[in-house]
Amino acid sequence: MGEDRVDWVLHETVGGVSYITFNRPEALNALTPGQRDRVIELLDVASGDPDVRAVVLTGTGRGFCAGADLRGGASGGGGERIAGDVARTLRLGAQRLIAAVLDCEKPVIAAVNGTAAGLGAHLALACDLVLAAESARFIEVFVRRGLVPDGGGAYLLPRLIGPQKAKELMFFGDALPAADAERLGLVNRVVADGELDKTAREWAARLAAGPTRALALTKQLVNASLDTDRATAFATEAAAQEINMTTEDAQEGVRSFVRRTTPEYKGR
Repeated sequence: MGEDRVDWVLHETVGGVSYITFNRPEALNALTPGQRDRVIELLDVASGDPDVRAVVLTGTGRGFCAGADLRGGASGGGGERIAGDVARTLRLGAQRLIAAVLDCEKPVIAAVNGTAAGLGAHLALACDLVLAAESARFIEVFVRRGLVPDGGGAYLLPRLIGPQKAKELMFFGDALPAADAERLGLVNRVVADGELDKTAREWAARLAAGPTRALALTKQLVNASLDTDRATAFATEAAAQEINMTTEDAQEGVRSFVRRTTPEYKGR
């Protein structure tokens, strides 16, 4: 398919929010390797940039993200396959993308504007908050292609909805409408198609005005909570509290409480 075009991933930072938009609507925003790597790069930049305090992932057209672009070679197919090739491709590709979302030090909102299939569904579900347009749908498409779910799907879904419902979605590969995804707890809120961008910007603005380091530490605690025992979780919580109390925002929060004023957080 040739080299990835720069405009296939649009990016702007406005009001402390990094907006990352998949812009390949003719392919339902199926991700090429170049697009995937660009998103990983932008998420990494967002983590380290003090002027970025929230991230929004969305797409143009009818699709949020239709998964990896199999036609473009993102699956690692073609040519002679050597043992280890597939595992390496997944580790450096789909898994690295999902990890970039989970590990981003800023809260990440998925504004799911349309179809989120395969890796695209897992990309949305890895985000901290998920907004979905009424027309959006989520599809565990792997079984339709005779494939095993990748991109952390078998890790994410059971933690969100339990193993039985996760297996149902993955075994049958049926399209899950946004309203049903909300009912299951995969989506925070479903809004009218025309309200998605507005709602995402409102949520992002609220996050960008919040105590950024406290949000980052909270994200880390919650994401790790299902993988740790109580003693470890409590110790990690205590360490997070210790770190956070050194921040300017924590001091501002306590100060504003005592003075009964509205806190003004700087993200530091």
